[in-house]
Amino acid sequence: MQTKIKIAQMVVILLIAWPCWAMGSADGNSVAAADVNLIDTTLNKLNQKVSELRSYQSRIEYLFRQPLLDSQTLRKGVLYYQKTKDSGKSALRIDFQTLKQDDGQEQKHLEQYIFDGVWLTHIDYQIKSVKRRQLTDVNEPADAFELASRNFPIIGFAKTEDLRKQFEIRLIEQQGGRSADSIGLKLKTKPDSVYKNDYTDIEFWIDKKLYLPAKIIAASTENDIYLIKFIDPKFNEMIDKKFFDVKIPEGFGEPEVIPLKR
Repeated sequence: MQTKIKIAQMVVILLIAWPCWAMGSADGNSVAAADVNLIDTTLNKLNQKVSELRSYQSRIEYLFRQPLLDSQTLRKGVLYYQKTKDSGKSALRIDFQTLKQDDGQEQKHLEQYIFDGVWLTHIDYQIKSVKRRQLTDVNEPADAFELASRNFPIIGFAKTEDLRKQFEIRLIEQQGGRSADSIGLKLKTKPDSVYKNDYTDIEFWIDKKLYLPAKIIAASTENDIYLIKFIDPKFNEMIDKKFFDVKIPEGFGEPEVIPLKR
């Protein structure tokens, strides 16, 4: 239960164009002009790629680590997303297939999360339950990735505003120099950020070939760590829209419906 509560804490972050700033950040360290240009270029390419996104699927690894308790949970599965070009409506589905707790054996563990712009549906095959939670007004649907952000640390796929005011952004230097495959950005939460009670910082890795997120590492104010990896992604390959329909498995009870809180 605690892990599911933690899952529901996360926020989606689409990094949009960042203004050039050649002087130091809030911590007093200077930022090289070359780094500023690379950040600008990277975010502009990411923004362009997201604007072209019509479908996406990838294997996913989701690790939730609690260092203070010396505990971690690893889930593996598949993520699917599709957006209709004409209507702009979108849907996202995450199928978790296995679970590994600490040093235990990896076990089959089926859970599904389906987002349709208004509703989150969670299907738990272990206890044969279905829960449907309304996250937005039916007349004001959101992008499915935006809805998913309220349950999973998924960054870089949906549009978000005011990041300039919320975070400081720097390039991440890797041991031995910068990677040829990805660009790392570190988002440090500002003292007056609306996220100051949730996260201290977020590391965001962008695949240089696809210019979409490859890995996300988020550190919470409670010293917990969230890590998501996107593996073997497929960009703009057609997915049947029926794949995102909610189907209650045989033998399950009636769904628990939780309406939107005003």
